[in-house]
Amino acid sequence: MILVDSSVWIDYFNGVASPATDLLDNLLDRELLLTGDLILMEVLQGFRSERDLRTAQRVLGQLAYSDLGGREVALAAAHNYRKLRRAGVTVRKTIDVAIATFCILGNHRLLHTDRDFDPMVKHLGLRLAS
Repeated sequence: MILVDSSVWIDYFNGVASPATDLLDNLLDRELLLTGDLILMEVLQGFRSERDLRTAQRVLGQLAYSDLGGREVALAAAHNYRKLRRAGVTVRKTIDVAIATFCILGNHRLLHTDRDFDPMVKHLGLRLAS
């Protein structure tokens, strides 16, 4: 299963053409995509128009859903955060470590455009959608 990060959804809903949004567009009808609480929050909080918000909720509501947090993810994410720091990686957003950790624990691939995930591929074994 592929978890699509808010970085891709935000570009997608804003009409930004990129390799990641093109891939998302192709995957929407062919692959089981996953979303979760943290991603919904990040994506939906940015809409100014109620109409656009409803459209996004309709699109996101058709995806598989999972809570991305919880005790197991929190403990593993704290461990991963510390591992990254020991490797000299400055983590800018804790939420990204939680999202990556959820993917790692669940053996999910991540589709993203956020450079903060790149060291998580190298140091934590995060798998990407391509």
